[in-house]
Amino acid sequence: MDDSYFTIGLILLGLLLLGAYFSASETAFTGLNRTRLKAMSNMGESKATRALRLLDDYDRLLSTTLIGGNIVSIVAASLAAVFFTSLFPKNGVLISTIVMTVLVLLLSDITPKSLAKEAPLRFAIATSPFIRFFILILSPLSYVFGLWRKLVSSLFTIRDHESPAEEELLTIVDEAEAEGGIDPLEGELIRSAIEFNDLDVEDILTPRVNVVAVPEDAAMNEVEEVFVANRFSRLPVYSVSIDSIIGVIHEKDFMAEMHYGRTDIKPIIKKVLYASPSMKISTLLRSLQREKMHLAVVIDEFGGTEGIVTLEDILEELVGEIWDEHDEVIEPIIQTGEGRYTASGDANMEDVFEILGIDTIHMDYDAITLGGWLIEHMDKIPQTAETFRYGEVKFTVREADEKVVKQVDISVISSEESHNSSANQS
Repeated sequence: MDDSYFTIGLILLGLLLLGAYFSASETAFTGLNRTRLKAMSNMGESKATRALRLLDDYDRLLSTTLIGGNIVSIVAASLAAVFFTSLFPKNGVLISTIVMTVLVLLLSDITPKSLAKEAPLRFAIATSPFIRFFILILSPLSYVFGLWRKLVSSLFTIRDHESPAEEELLTIVDEAEAEGGIDPLEGELIRSAIEFNDLDVEDILTPRVNVVAVPEDAAMNEVEEVFVANRFSRLPVYSVSIDSIIGVIHEKDFMAEMHYGRTDIKPIIKKVLYASPSMKISTLLRSLQREKMHLAVVIDEFGGTEGIVTLEDILEELVGEIWDEHDEVIEPIIQTGEGRYTASGDANMEDVFEILGIDTIHMDYDAITLGGWLIEHMDKIPQTAETFRYGEVKFTVREADEKVVKQVDISVISSEESHNSSANQS
């Protein structure tokens, strides 16, 4: 009798461990990083390739672990009931239920799932051969339950074919950066790439008023002065007015013309690409690459010039500002104190909001620059020393003329200052 009890105890322990294995396998393959596993497989790791094949047939894998786990639990519960009933004829079933509930939860559920969740990749790779064995022997049952699953799926259309949303991808990048998988620079580059296709040409163009161009009949010395004063490598060329840009000249071509004593820039005018403000910058980038050009003219709905976009402008949306040794580095937003900033009127409004920590999800505005945003909200072109308050932020125009806002002082008002201001007004 003692030997039989010992044997039953060993069998129960074995069943609990087998149940733990099925439970851990389910958790490991469910939480597996498929991208990392595929990368390991591409590097020639055979164990990773085997695990990837199992993951590719996830429905069959899941059926096997669930069927195996349930069979083990039922057998273990039945055997335990017989075992405890023989020991305690009166209360054996109750004792069996209590003991097996605790043991199954601890040994076959909570503990193995917790361990598998900590290292799903390592566990999945290590246990793949055993899972393949169980898939083979439980395949008849998996087939039957597979037919049942298809029947249920046909009756209830609940499939979700949505691909990962942009927000999900950004969250993945944030988590990878927080866990040290990628550094902040890499994270910022990936985020820029994900958001790249959201930007329109009008979001990054140099506006018409800031475009430096020359007429097609300009004298050589005049063009030379423009090149020297602005240090541009290319200049747009217009006919009659800047609303009719007909091409672009390169500094190298111009210097060659000067060297040979020629007096007309028309022979060196290269054709230019035209784009609409609503065109995606990813589309414009492909067009510039295809045409082997570095500059595009943005045309408004009336056929006039709205601005220009260069290849460098587009690339800066991916890698950040690009400066060369001749550029004068000008920061559009400078922090002058705690909660205090000075910004140029053409500073990007989204950058301003980001620095100030203002949520723009529910905001509706058309302006791209800070100056444009102030004009939009104040319904006029503000003059020097005029102020505008938005929530807990005060904007003070430091410099402006009759056409544009040039510089703005920004201060974040503390709760105490806001309260005192309200009290004084009352």
